[in-house]
Amino acid sequence: MSETHRDMTCKELVELVTDYLEGALPANDQRRFDEHLESCPFCRIYMDQMRQTIQAAGHLREESVSAEALETLLAHFRRWR
Repeated sequence: MSETHRDMTCKELVELVTDYLEGALPANDQRRFDEHLESCPFCRIYMDQMRQTIQAAGHLREESVSAEALETLLAHFRRWR
């Protein structure tokens, strides 16, 4: 199966979630992403959690996050990949 027609994996979805939420995916990847969400209840839950996190974080002011919490978050993001 060609790269442009294969099913998206859960791992790929997680790697592309930011581009998806920002509307920055190419049309083919957007279609594959949407098709995967339709068939994968676990990724739908993940997407709901991501949207809730973004909504909650959008209401936080930088000064309301302690320096320790900020450093912990940054450390996790640095190790993510």
